[in-house]
Order: sequence, then structure tokens, then C-alpha cells
Amino acid sequence: MMTPDAFARLVRLPAALTAPGDTLAGAAASGRAPGADTVLLPLCSTLIYWAGMALNDYADRALDAVERPERPIPAGDVTPAEALTVAIVLTTAGVGLAALAGGRRTLAVAVPLAASVWAYDLAFKSTRLGPVAMASTRLLDVLLGAASARPGSLRLALPAALTVFTHTLGTTTLSRDEVHGSTSGVVGTLALAGTLGAAVVAAAGPARHPTNGCLPRLVGAALAAVYLGAVAPAQLRARNSRAAADVRRAVGASVIGTIGLQAALIARSGFVGIGLTVAALLPLGRRLTRRVSAT
Repeated sequence: MMTPDAFARLVRLPAALTAPGDTLAGAAASGRAPGADTVLLPLCSTLIYWAGMALNDYADRALDAVERPERPIPAGDVTPAEALTVAIVLTTAGVGLAALAGGRRTLAVAVPLAASVWAYDLAFKSTRLGPVAMASTRLLDVLLGAASARPGSLRLALPAALTVFTHTLGTTTLSRDEVHGSTSGVVGTLALAGTLGAAVVAAAGPARHPTNGCLPRLVGAALAAVYLGAVAPAQLRARNSRAAADVRRAVGASVIGTIGLQAALIARSGFVGIGLTVAALLPLGRRLTRRVSAT
């Protein structure tokens, strides 16, 4: 039977802290005030994220036996059947919560989101389309947060979704060099450029729903700086050294650093309290990654 520790490693428990901020950023960008779905949709996002991590290990079990023997399946702590069952159950639960949160409108985004997660793990991950496919899951996750709002809300949330997409695209591209290191500084440069671009948008992009005067802009800019400080130094080291260990650290920092980007986007949209609450998850995620890998 799978132990709690094995489950935590299978679903990359610390990385799941990056999931709730997606839907909250989408909701904030659409101008929707917090409600019942403010709880349900982040939970839906987390369950689907966990499902994707379990499915990742199921799909990569043969490769991990060579390159990542410490992962739960090759280490013998989780069977392939258990990992696949976890992925199916969590995906079903996540989509079901989306239906409870907003009915057909949220299902119209949650179902493609779940499908894109499965398609990435089972079909696209090892192809050239892999980083784009992964980034697309984050884009849909942000849009999920706006799906149950008024007509046109998805359009309002699209800039925030594209910002998270850009960050994820760079992170995923960089992650391909985690095991063997990078033979070129181009990938590291592109990842760093994506981080800088996302930080600029989060700090100075359009704020469609500002409240409390200049406060959202000031807090959004401050949180964008936190995001940049959490991600860019590690990416710069990886770009310069190209060593596998530095690349892994950069990817881990980028994954957890997503929280800072989400917080900045939320605060910039006028929901300062929610943005600061999300930002508080960043130090927690860093502490947890010392015990359980986020990648």
C-alpha cells in the first residue's frame, strides 16, 4: 500500500502550492469578487495538477529507472498501477469539483485542461511541442478561474493567462536539461528572458480592475520583484554554468517561483489581500522543497 510519503513524492507535494494561484489570478483578472468557487476552483486545479504529476511518473517509469531511480516507481515505493489509479481518481475528482463550482461554463474549460494534462504526459512531453503543451495547461488553468464569471471574462483573463504561459514555457524548456545539463546557453537565456518579461507584465501591465487607488499597482510591482528575485538568480547561474545540478535548482526555483508571479498578477488586478495571501505560500513552498522535490 502506498505510504503518505510516497504519495507526497509521487504528486510533487510542494509544487501543488503553485496550482491554486492560477485560478485565483484568472478570477482576479476577470474582476470577479471572491465567492464559493474561489475555494472550489483552486482545489480543482490542485487535484488536476497532482493527477498530472502521478501520470508523469507512470508514463516515464522506464526512463526514470535509468535517469531518476529515486522517484517512487523505480524506487519500488509505488506501483505503476497505483500511480495510474491516482491519476484517474484525481482527474475525475478535479473535473467534478469544476462542475460543482460553475456547471457547464467551468466544465468547458476544466475538461480541455484535464485532457491537455493527459496529452502532455502521454503524447507530447518528449516531442518538440512538449514545452508549448505544458505551458498550455497553465494557460487553461488560469482561464478556468474566470470561466464562471460574466460573458467576456475569458477575454479579460487572457493577458494574465499568457503571462503564466510565458513563464511556464521557459521553465519547461529549461527542465529538459535537468539530467544531463545544457550544451548551450540559448535555453537558459530564453528562460531568463521569459522570466523578465513576465515580471514586467505583472509589475506594469494593464490593471483592468484597480481598487484602493495606487495600492494594487504598488503591491503588484513589489510582488513582481519578489518573483524575479526568487527565479532569476538561479536561472542566471544555470545559464552560465550549464551544469545539470544548477539547471535542476533553476527549474525548482522557477516552479515554486510561479507563486510570486501569480500573487503579483492578482494584486495588480485589484485584489491585494488575496495576492498577499498567495504570496505567503512562496516561503512555505521553498521549505517543503527541501524535503520533497518539486520537479
